[in-house]
Amino acid sequence: MEFRPTVAEELFRREVQSWLQATLPAGWCDGTFPRPKTAADRVAFARSWYGKLWEGGWAGLSWPREYGGRDLSNREHLVFSEEYVRAAAPDLIDVGVGPGLVGPTVIAHGTEAQKKRILPAILRGDEVWCQGFSEPGAGSDLAALQTRAVRDGDALVVTGQKVWTSFARFADWCILVVRTNPDVPKHRGLTFLMLDMRLAGITIRPLVEMTGVAWFNEVFLEDVRVPLDCVIGEIDRGWEIVITTLSHERASVTPYPRIQSELHGLVALLRSRADQAADPRLRQRIAALECEVEILRLSTWRSLGTTERDGRPGPEGSVLKLLWSELEQRLFELASEIAGPRGLLDEHDPAALEGGRWQYGMLWSRAATIYAGTSEVQRNIIAQRVLGLPRG
Repeated sequence: MEFRPTVAEELFRREVQSWLQATLPAGWCDGTFPRPKTAADRVAFARSWYGKLWEGGWAGLSWPREYGGRDLSNREHLVFSEEYVRAAAPDLIDVGVGPGLVGPTVIAHGTEAQKKRILPAILRGDEVWCQGFSEPGAGSDLAALQTRAVRDGDALVVTGQKVWTSFARFADWCILVVRTNPDVPKHRGLTFLMLDMRLAGITIRPLVEMTGVAWFNEVFLEDVRVPLDCVIGEIDRGWEIVITTLSHERASVTPYPRIQSELHGLVALLRSRADQAADPRLRQRIAALECEVEILRLSTWRSLGTTERDGRPGPEGSVLKLLWSELEQRLFELASEIAGPRGLLDEHDPAALEGGRWQYGMLWSRAATIYAGTSEVQRNIIAQRVLGLPRG
């Protein structure tokens, strides 16, 4: 595995840098651009910005050309992510799960008609997607889900409840997993659907997180008729498609550049405080985080070899998920110690340190070891599928 970018990849890096410098909104880098405040405004801005990425040829970099992508390697995608984060460009989380999860899943399992309809709309920023997987009684054990779908003519009639559904209030579509056969083992009776969020029978209730933001939602479905052409793959064989989606969620190339940027911010915070910067214990903890981030960087590059070889992330993605999620929590715990009381104030308090950045990051990082599978789930996957250990 070659951990260093090639000459061609470095030329690609300069191309990314030049485009971002020329295209980012005026005042974006110096902080004078008026940032969107509400969740709805952030999503609207993200749609518009993603459309510019599409026009510039920077959306769907690793997707096939016939579906609007550029057919670039995952290594080039990582180079793009590094420069995108370094430029502090707009956060792409606000366009939902379409680019990172839905697109790769549809490319792997969708029909030709589904690919042609769904993929270009995602890349243009025309459609925001959400993920209807977790339920009140089915989080870590996703296959225990109980949302039912019964066939009625040319549709599946869906009834049930989903929870922790990010972006549901703003989403046009949802990837939804339902139980279509309750009489077989739980992994065998699931079906993977595309749900139009404008259909009758859908009720959305926002959930306010401890950050004060309501990205999560409860979604209630009552006799929602989903056309059969919205089934991805085969009825009752949705679990293999779920695994594809979760693999992409766990092995995403984006966390490493973001966490590296967060560490740079933490170093700058410590340097701004002369008394703390002289403390050898804090300096040692910073050095340990630097080592961990470098391990994460190298592990990310190594994981790309598996994806390039097999066409999809493998169970090794759980190693990455475990690494970055727990590392991020340690990073923000140290940041809260260094920042002191002002670091606990949110963005609405004028005395908040750096606009409440550290307070928000500390609170949000608590979710990192839960979503996309808890740390306990990741350790089980690593033990069984990577190390080949027997079930405990």
